[in-house]
Formats: sequence, C-alpha cells, structure tokens
Amino acid sequence: MKKTVSKKLTHIDPAGRPAMVDVSAKPVTARAATAECRVRLPADVAVQLRGSGLKSAKGGIMETAIIAGTMAVKRTHELIPFCHPLPIDGCRISIDWSGDRDLRIECMVKTSHRTGVEMEALTGATIAALTVYDMCKALSHRIVVGPAKLLGKRGGRHDFGEA
Repeated sequence: MKKTVSKKLTHIDPAGRPAMVDVSAKPVTARAATAECRVRLPADVAVQLRGSGLKSAKGGIMETAIIAGTMAVKRTHELIPFCHPLPIDGCRISIDWSGDRDLRIECMVKTSHRTGVEMEALTGATIAALTVYDMCKALSHRIVVGPAKLLGKRGGRHDFGEA
C-alpha cells in the first residue's frame, strides 16, 4: 500500500499569511538547478536572425541575453519576495536553435547553501528569453516567450530530473 504524503505550501504561515521559509536549521549542502525557457519566433524573423548570426542593431542578441540572465540570477531575491539572497557559485546560460523557429535557453545555477537555486535558474532563463524578445520586437510583436520549466535540481531534500 502506497503511503500518502501530505504536502503544504511552504511560504504560507499557520495563519495563512505569506512568510519567508526559515532555513537556519538546514545543513549547508551543494545545490544545483537547471531550467529552460523557449522563444518562438515568427518564421520570417527566424530566417532574418539566422542570416544575421543573431545580431541586431542593438548588438549581439545571444550575448546580451546571457548577460541579462546572469544578472537576473544574482538578483532573484530582489525580484521575488521570499527568495533568500544566495551566494552564486556558478551560472551557465546557453542559447541554441531548437528547430527552425525556436530558441531554447537553458540556465544552470550552483550554490552551497541551506536552500536551493530553482528560482534563480528559472529567473535567469526567463529574463534571458525576455531580453531576446526586447531585442527582436522591432521585427515582430508575434514573438512568444515560454514555456519556462524546471528541468532538474539536486541537493537538499528532494532531487528532481537533471540538474
């Protein structure tokens, strides 16, 4: 017989109010998370960007998106209210074509701390994707950002997928 585990929201206190999770009793461990976000371009925009090597009048699109995503990883706690400020030990963002019209942005983040870096990885991937949108919106407003998803995490209580 399978045991049922009761899950509860961790950022809500017993009175139903929003609250930051107290991680002070958790051990410091190596943690990593990987997330991705997709950018779907209209066919004519994808052809134009492939021909230009992903350069625009604003500069190198992929290079700028990688810098923006990295900056977002380091500032996630300033953007999402209950994220802890974390020392980021490593961050890698890659952007590659996935099919004729889609860019796949992957963000991997590492830390040694009491809490994980899933939100940092998701924030890095999505901000990089939004930067691509910003740099390409002069060509079309039909660009679609998303979905964004966690691919994996390791460290802490629960490992998931490939971090």
